[in-house]
Amino acid sequence: MHDVPSAPVGRVAGSAIRRHGGTSAHATGRSRSVAAVLAVGYGVAVVLIGFWGSPVDARVQPLLARVVAAAQRRGAPDWFGYGLFESLANVAFFVPLGLLVVLLAGARWWWAGAASGLLVSAAIETGQALFLPARVATIDDVVANTMGAVVGALLGVVVLGVAARRRR
Repeated sequence: MHDVPSAPVGRVAGSAIRRHGGTSAHATGRSRSVAAVLAVGYGVAVVLIGFWGSPVDARVQPLLARVVAAAQRRGAPDWFGYGLFESLANVAFFVPLGLLVVLLAGARWWWAGAASGLLVSAAIETGQALFLPARVATIDDVVANTMGAVVGALLGVVVLGVAARRRR
């Protein structure tokens, strides 16, 4: 592979680099293979957790409530509560979705990683609302899950970008 000669900054430079593959952050056969295997396992986990008949944190909730109460007695702010931990868990749970979509499709498809979080989360929350009376479907979960997928997609762009630079 050859280096791109100096070009003016801006659109011309960016298109010249892309044309010569200098910073192309595309999915490779290896990234696709690894991501496909992981996506199957992750997909099974999402379905099981999303459609479990009762809240999946039921066993941890009493311990978490005690930890939050103790922290608040020692001066933790009101926003430091169960809702914060639930939202952070939702964000973390959907990071792999955005990451895997980008590893499968390439960095240019980062938006598909983000959109997949919205679509999958909306489907899960709708299913919970319609078929699982013990579960609580909320728009807050959809927002947190989508944020997680966005973080994962951006992480995927970074991973593929670093891999592309190493291939040079």
